[in-house]
Amino acid sequence: MEISEEERKAARWPHDLFVLNIFFFHLLLTPATLVLGIGRAGMLIPLALSGMVIGYTWWRGRNERRAFVAWHWRLAFRRCKLLMWGYAGTAAIFLLAELLTSGMQDAHMANIMLTVVTRIAIMPTLIMAMVTVVMEASAGGQAAKGEMPGASA
Repeated sequence: MEISEEERKAARWPHDLFVLNIFFFHLLLTPATLVLGIGRAGMLIPLALSGMVIGYTWWRGRNERRAFVAWHWRLAFRRCKLLMWGYAGTAAIFLLAELLTSGMQDAHMANIMLTVVTRIAIMPTLIMAMVTVVMEASAGGQAAKGEMPGASA
């Protein structure tokens, strides 16, 4: 089956969008919210923006009519699901930290502990972001060649 150049470019777009999502919303915007002192609630901004990109990826995978292109949108969404597992791990660690510090008598010590745990809590999302970026870069290259990742040659 011959894949046209137009379809190859269209199939590469979901992978590029995923990588842009990671770089802009996770690697640039998340640290910016920390540096600007917006607080932990400010970390919901990159999460919300990334969620919109993930929703769009899901929607495009469902509505794309060209089979090869649709397959790549769905593949990108599968990688988005991996990223969402990272979000869930981060949320679980944040929740655990809140539970541990809610009963502390010393407010200063609770603040220190929350600061430390916040730095640890972002690790599941950061690790999944790095893993999925590598996977998406590879899939984007295969889309450009007209290949379907995981399909036998």
